[in-house]
Amino acid sequence: MADNIIIRVQSPDGMKKIPSTKRETAASFLKKVAKEFGFHSNGFSVYQNRNKTGEILSQSKTLSLLKIKHGDMLFLFPSSSSSSSSSSAEIMDTATPHTSSSLPSSSSSTSSIIPRSFSAPQVQEDEIDQYLAKQDGKIYRNRDQQLCRHGPLGKCVHCVPLEPFDEDYLNHLDPPVKHMSFHAYLRKLTGGADKGKFAALENISCKIKSGCEGHPPWPDGICTKCQPSAITLNRQKYRHVDNIMFENHTMADRFLDFWRKTGSQRMGYLYGRYTEHKDIPLGIRAEVAAIYEPPQTATQNSLELLEDPKAAAVDEIAAKLGLCKVGWIFTDLVSEDMRLGTVRYSRNKDSHYLSAEECITAGFFQNQHSNPCRLSRDGYFGSKFVAVVATGGPDNQVHFEGYQVSNQCMALVRDECLLPCKDAPELGYVKESSPEQYVPDVFYKDKDKFGNDVTFLARPLPVEYLIIDITTTFPKDPQYTFSSTQRFPIENRDILGETQDFHSLATYLSQCSSSSFLDLVSDFHLLLFLVTNEVMPLRDSIGLLLDAVKTSNEDLAQTWKKSEQWATIDQLCNTVGGQPPSSLGFGAMGGPSVPASSSAMWSCLHCTFMNQPGTEHCEMCSLPRS
Repeated sequence: MADNIIIRVQSPDGMKKIPSTKRETAASFLKKVAKEFGFHSNGFSVYQNRNKTGEILSQSKTLSLLKIKHGDMLFLFPSSSSSSSSSSAEIMDTATPHTSSSLPSSSSSTSSIIPRSFSAPQVQEDEIDQYLAKQDGKIYRNRDQQLCRHGPLGKCVHCVPLEPFDEDYLNHLDPPVKHMSFHAYLRKLTGGADKGKFAALENISCKIKSGCEGHPPWPDGICTKCQPSAITLNRQKYRHVDNIMFENHTMADRFLDFWRKTGSQRMGYLYGRYTEHKDIPLGIRAEVAAIYEPPQTATQNSLELLEDPKAAAVDEIAAKLGLCKVGWIFTDLVSEDMRLGTVRYSRNKDSHYLSAEECITAGFFQNQHSNPCRLSRDGYFGSKFVAVVATGGPDNQVHFEGYQVSNQCMALVRDECLLPCKDAPELGYVKESSPEQYVPDVFYKDKDKFGNDVTFLARPLPVEYLIIDITTTFPKDPQYTFSSTQRFPIENRDILGETQDFHSLATYLSQCSSSSFLDLVSDFHLLLFLVTNEVMPLRDSIGLLLDAVKTSNEDLAQTWKKSEQWATIDQLCNTVGGQPPSSLGFGAMGGPSVPASSSAMWSCLHCTFMNQPGTEHCEMCSLPRS
């Protein structure tokens, strides 16, 4: 009886107890494990340690020789038949902690590697995430001449490097940083003595778990196993994007030009790239290189997006140019004084920054563009998709404000639990459970009139609990991914008379006769027209030209210029001829200005001041109209 032992075997599906003896061989024991768990003889591996060390091989050694005692815990990992033993050791099971990294390790001895605990296998993260995961991230400080009492090679508490998530450091920046970067949050989560062995990023779910057979389905039954947990809204401590930067003012001015001419609001998608934001430890910046305006109907108070048949083509062109969809932008502008060119300051702490409907829309877009993450069982966590609002600021000028919604808001929107309030844009409303849908309770904390913290049910819900603000900037020295100096008409602006057709292309080419061919075609809207026009779409033959624009290679552009496709385009333009500039109606930001005899007000090309008709020089900056 003394030889009888029980060995515990833990697998991703749970733990089982295997009866055995001290004299039983490892080969016989592994056969028992395979039978108990329903595996083939070569469909799994058993290790003595959680980190996949001390593998138990099928051999004639007894369990006592392998130092396996009564009550010991062994760890079972299913293996893939299609992968070799070396690759299977690299792939981490979603339910088992691990301390290695899927990213290539940096040659520097100071590089910080995030553990792959609870990681999803074979998740291809964004390039910026792979780059930041290999960075040290620590905040290095110089030796303090007054407080440090050691030599130049020593370190003390006054000069030792700080962690990227140090809250005191972030609060003392100018301006203070309320949210640490997402990668700094990961360093905090995976730091400490256990090196993040038990860290996991869990996506919130507001739906009933499927597969519970102990009772009838909802609404006839529910239990604690399948019931989603109640949610208490908290301020998110991190943000996935720390800065939004438009490459130049010209792009933003052309977008605002639609509102200047029609008074209607406008929406567009931001295309750009994610880069490192060096002002915040391990920060990420969304750099905007172009704005695409999808089909939409708009008024002074509303926007409605229409189905876009060109959406896939736009994403494909952007990807070949090294860009991706990083966010969306919309206007909320009301003119205050037409003569001074001022706008109303309506979004502030006394009203709202984002309405509930805008939060729901932002959550919808963020769910569509989730962030790949290997530390999540689902393979994704949060989103880098940003929202920018063009609205009036405290000085009654147009300001660009950046936002995201929290992961909690994304979950509420994804599971269709959040609704806007009709007469209060600053309030949302969490749905009540119905026979068709179970909705968990959602709470938020606020102070009552006595200053005490009180928990409230989120019916209604102040949306500031869901918002994360992001700094939006323009560089001092403008950058241009698309370097064309002329303005090709923007898509879906037929209401302004700005149509994308071969007449517009012929006029555009005649205006750019003195430019190099690369500068001529380096316009995002022109490239979209060449690919999506119905007369001669170049979707299958424009790859070389896109490479030329992406790498700023004039030789590649000249090579493509000699192709039959461009010769045909050129012949079509010569056939239809260009429209006279006065008939294009581009206005101040879209191309040639209207004649001086026009009775309409005109916007200055240099300072955007709205001038009275009949004047040739700006009243504000005194620069000429043309």
